[in-house]
Amino acid sequence: MKKRLATIALCILTAASVAAQSFDNHFDDKTLRLDYIFAGNAEAQMIALDEAAEFDGWAGRRVNLDAIPVRGNGEVRVIDPESGSTLYRTSFSSLFQEWLVTDEASKVNKSFEATFLVPFPKREVEVEITLRDNEGEVQTSMRHRVNPADELIRDLSARAVAPHEYLLRSGDPKECIDIAIMAEGYTVDEMETFLRDARTACDEIFRYEPFASFEDRFNVVAVMSPSKQSDVSVPQDEAWRETALNSNFMTFYSPRYLTTNSVHAIHDNLAGIPCEHLIILANTDTYGGGGIYNSYTLTTAHNPMFKPVVVHEFGHSFGALADEYFYDEPDHTENTYKLDFEPWEQNITSLVDFKSKWADMLDKRTPLPTEPTDERKRAYAVGVYEGGGYITKGMYRPAVICRMRDNEATRFCPVCQRAIERIIRYNTEEE
Repeated sequence: MKKRLATIALCILTAASVAAQSFDNHFDDKTLRLDYIFAGNAEAQMIALDEAAEFDGWAGRRVNLDAIPVRGNGEVRVIDPESGSTLYRTSFSSLFQEWLVTDEASKVNKSFEATFLVPFPKREVEVEITLRDNEGEVQTSMRHRVNPADELIRDLSARAVAPHEYLLRSGDPKECIDIAIMAEGYTVDEMETFLRDARTACDEIFRYEPFASFEDRFNVVAVMSPSKQSDVSVPQDEAWRETALNSNFMTFYSPRYLTTNSVHAIHDNLAGIPCEHLIILANTDTYGGGGIYNSYTLTTAHNPMFKPVVVHEFGHSFGALADEYFYDEPDHTENTYKLDFEPWEQNITSLVDFKSKWADMLDKRTPLPTEPTDERKRAYAVGVYEGGGYITKGMYRPAVICRMRDNEATRFCPVCQRAIERIIRYNTEEE
């Protein structure tokens, strides 16, 4: 047994060494921040580079540099212009692409901010941004060169770092997954309240599996970004407030959808603080929130449903999970998924390619589709239950209840747990 454990440890060490060597061959221990504007309408879209900046330290993954765990609705690639090989790759989703399926997108042009952090290249590279629709087809893409010696790459290393406090510190940012929890709608005098709220969010997330089992792979820092006014903007109450990140409810005219388009301002406030994933806490008791894969979670800290909602939204932004609930009456989400195409999220299926989802987790005796009996509900039993991704018929979820379906659920279902664990391992282990 001792010999076997020693062999496993040596394999892990060798994989880590190979990954570090690959990273060091192409990148410095610095971050390249790339700000973009996504713009257009339902018929035509474009991507424009706004600005590039740099700062010391790279907190992102140093393993699986040229791989992605899920497709997402967009992709960033850093490419060697001579060989054409991919040096770094990541996937994401965006508020812009959510908006493109709304009725408004057929009537008006709009623009949305986006920011991506990539490791700082040693030599000139090409960066490619690609946006895809809900059937995986390319909507638009942009490729541009980045010369690391470019004088117009803004140096943010000397910028004052926002006040911050670590809530969980498991190790070096180079080795851990770094989560920042930011204050939104908290004045300078309310930062003690924010720190209590941030600790609550941190404790609640790591109460759930698989986060609890992998807690030693995470760092969590609370960033005290002050607002001039308390609370956040609630347009349905005719209340507009001046806050650090300009968040507001009524996104796409949905009263409970809370987001911000000030993505560049978010990263201005984070400059100098190691961060890969982001949770924004809004100082309000109005119910709502939002979570966008590899972008941010934004949720309200003083509503009675704060704890389950922050975990749910982090399931979106970190775990790349879909909503498992569904509506009897369609709303702006009705065009999010197509029933003749398999969605990329791991916890819903249209059955077009069910083998790529949780087919391997089903008991052979489980009927397909599966009826949601009381016994299955109590056991969080894995099945194929109709209704999910906002759609009542033709889309399926893996459990009767789950943290990605309702606020009463006390855990993620087994399929969601596996999906989150894969993301954690992708960020910390060489595959």
